[in-house]
Amino acid sequence: MPVDHDPDLPARIGKYKVIRRLGEGTTSEVFLCHDGFNERDVAIKRVRASSLSDVEDGPTFARFFASEAALAGRLNHPNVVQIFDAVPDPIGPYVVMEFVPGTTLRTYCQPGHLLPLEQIVEIGFKCAMALSYCYRQGLVHRDVKPANILAVERAGVVTDVKISDFGSALNLASDATQIHRVGSLAYMSPEQLDGSLLDCRADIYSLGAVLYHLIAGNPPFDGPSQASVMHQICHAQPPSLVGSRAGVSEALDEVVQHALAKKAKSRYPSWDAFGEALASLITRHHVPRGALQNVLDSERFNLLRSLEFFTAFGDVALWEVVHRARWQRFGVGHALYTRGEEGRTFHIIGSGAVEVYRDGRRVAHLGSGTSVGEMAYLAPNPELRRHSTDVIVTEEATTISFTPDTLARLSPACRHLFDEAFIRVLVRRLHAAHESMAHPRRIL
Repeated sequence: MPVDHDPDLPARIGKYKVIRRLGEGTTSEVFLCHDGFNERDVAIKRVRASSLSDVEDGPTFARFFASEAALAGRLNHPNVVQIFDAVPDPIGPYVVMEFVPGTTLRTYCQPGHLLPLEQIVEIGFKCAMALSYCYRQGLVHRDVKPANILAVERAGVVTDVKISDFGSALNLASDATQIHRVGSLAYMSPEQLDGSLLDCRADIYSLGAVLYHLIAGNPPFDGPSQASVMHQICHAQPPSLVGSRAGVSEALDEVVQHALAKKAKSRYPSWDAFGEALASLITRHHVPRGALQNVLDSERFNLLRSLEFFTAFGDVALWEVVHRARWQRFGVGHALYTRGEEGRTFHIIGSGAVEVYRDGRRVAHLGSGTSVGEMAYLAPNPELRRHSTDVIVTEEATTISFTPDTLARLSPACRHLFDEAFIRVLVRRLHAAHESMAHPRRIL
């Protein structure tokens, strides 16, 4: 990638070669750089030295840097920008982050550039799950806004999002004195304005305000002055979204308005509750299905959460499965496996059912949450991978499948969870076989 010809562009920041400037504000600059050691591009946010030397605001900016620096290596979620390193450089301290090509959701808040409603709900669900992960790490973001949500694009379509900028994050486990009224006014909750104690419901309000802006093309509250906006946040009801654009249902408006309740206790009590409400808009067809006719990531994620096989999987591991697995649908009568063929794929049944036949005799009925063909992964040699039974779909089925090669591309932690799940499956089957031999009439 060619280096930008900006005369004020530094050649290097620490060990990182500067490629170009990505953006700048009054307190910091962001650069695209190359990490030669790890052979990857990174984004570096550097605090301006003048900001730190400011007598009045310098300590505040230093604390923002420290907040982000403390998270280096801690956050590992597919919808959160990863922070690799933080360097307290005397010229200007900087944070090294994952580089996400594309734009921010601020681009899609403008009338004429609004995203389809199904996509907005999907974005909301992913943000809710990512912020839930952060909250479990003891963090309240405090500055959830469109400019801090990066849009991952493919062929001009937003396919994913990543939450960034944790400089304002409140660490609930820290004893340090916290700065009040942190955030961007248009998306701040009433309790952020009055200095009350904060929990996840402050961020739930902010994400609700972001979704409102993405749907309507304007924030919930606007006015000629900050005082006017603050008064509305604390006392006014946001206008209904119904009628703001085609396809907005009362159910969609109700979910967003619930997140924007004035009192924290009147909002969703948790991120899971908010995420469930957003996901139900898709499953109950309360938003029109347009460009995204296929199964959405949120639907797949919630399906995995409901299956016994994935009981021990946390959210991060489930997202790995969502993105790495092959999702397939099979009609009644389809043979998943035929006796004698060598297996290279195992399936977890997401919905539907299959029956297992040996020598033409039914020996098992397997429903959702069970796995078949796992010897393709577990067997030490090709001969043991040959199927000894026929496995036939008896109820239209959706399966989540892997081959040994695709499973190997999962993180070690996720593969370990698969190994534990397979052990549980094998133990249950050995127990069933023992019961079958001891009590054949009861089993068959």
